[in-house]
Amino acid sequence: MTNKSDVRILIVDDSIETLQMFKSQLGGDYTVYTANSLAEGRVLLEKTRFHIAIIDMILPGEHGVDLIQEIKQQYPYVAVIAISGQATIEDAVTAMKLGAAEFIVKPIRKLDLINILVEKILRNQWLIEENKRLSELVQRDLETDMIIGNSPAVQNILQRVKKVARLDTLVLISGETGVGKSVFAELIHVNSLRKLKKFVSVNCGSLTETLLESLLFGHKRGAFTDAWRDKIGYFQEANGGTLFLDEITETSLSFQVKLLKVLETGVFRQVGSDHDIQTDVRVIAASNKDIKEQVELGAFREDLYYRLNVISLNIPPLRERRDDIKLLTSAFIREFCTKYKKTELTVSPAVMSILLSYSWKGNVRELRNAIEHSVILAEHSIIQPEDLPESILPEHVGDTAPAVNINQPWQQAKEEFENCYLISLLEHTGGNFTDAARISGIPRENIYRKCNNLQIDYKHFRRDSER
Repeated sequence: MTNKSDVRILIVDDSIETLQMFKSQLGGDYTVYTANSLAEGRVLLEKTRFHIAIIDMILPGEHGVDLIQEIKQQYPYVAVIAISGQATIEDAVTAMKLGAAEFIVKPIRKLDLINILVEKILRNQWLIEENKRLSELVQRDLETDMIIGNSPAVQNILQRVKKVARLDTLVLISGETGVGKSVFAELIHVNSLRKLKKFVSVNCGSLTETLLESLLFGHKRGAFTDAWRDKIGYFQEANGGTLFLDEITETSLSFQVKLLKVLETGVFRQVGSDHDIQTDVRVIAASNKDIKEQVELGAFREDLYYRLNVISLNIPPLRERRDDIKLLTSAFIREFCTKYKKTELTVSPAVMSILLSYSWKGNVRELRNAIEHSVILAEHSIIQPEDLPESILPEHVGDTAPAVNINQPWQQAKEEFENCYLISLLEHTGGNFTDAARISGIPRENIYRKCNNLQIDYKHFRRDSER
């Protein structure tokens, strides 16, 4: 992230006192430039590359909206904070529509708010740049169409996949049920030198030891009851390709001995045979359990664990990468609109608020199922809360406290709460800002500002007669 001293901030205001106040508040950490007219501000913008511009909306004979518009057109990388003690609500809304990141009402009583907003903007700028950089690096040499997600966590995993995909090494994938372990395993395969051969997947947890052994190694006719003919196993079927062993910790210790031998020698025997068979298979294993813990409990062989764990990938749960929820939701809506031959659907702000705040214990799989359910039931062009499965609606979650991601910054957690609160408030009042202000104690103009900052379409909540 950029050093604070390298961050350049432009402040445009006709009040010398305001300019001095901002410079005193920010100058200790950042490089601050000041201008007391739009003309001076334009000159500085031409000469210097700024990270943030703080612009007064009302200047003598001029309007700060003009400069905001120019900045967004000519210097789109500059984030804008609009300030004013005279501007109307319409001016604030206009500034937000033109791309202002924040709006501050003068007089500013809590000066620390300035630093908080600047740090928030810089953090968002850095995340956007980092995501873009990682995406560009990954997509140069990696086919990533099957993975949906731009969060830093997903991009970091894709970077690791890029490094190991073309190397013939074993990979151990861990993560909760539903996070997409099999998708990442297939991603490794399609980006490997084995991509023209088969990718074979087997869920070890759903099979008995006898059946699993038969499926993987194959069997000879008469090897056991119902073995009416010879059958090749997955190790032969995937020869030259990739074999994905999901839920590997559900296998028995006796089976693990046989698997370890194949991994070490590349040789196995079909059930009921006395001849060795050579195989050339890349093995990727996965588990939703802590494998080291299973080793300590004696439920998984230590030697097999170290044999499998050459390269490890941990897929974080969806609740730890909520930035991906909107992207995943859009992709699943497109998928199921096509499947069920429905016209294009969108989600209401209330639905998105529910999706962003839900705990998603079933991870991406649960989200996908919820969107499929919603697309099927939706009767209009916008998915509403009543179209969602009852199990994820707030009133059906239960009496337990809502899930909280303690790994996210306080400011981000605060924004998520504000988003949910404002949507619930506007739904309750039918989009009536007077009632919303009376109930919440938040001034009307601040509700407008917060709605624009959080990209909440308050018009959606108004009764048809009031729109």
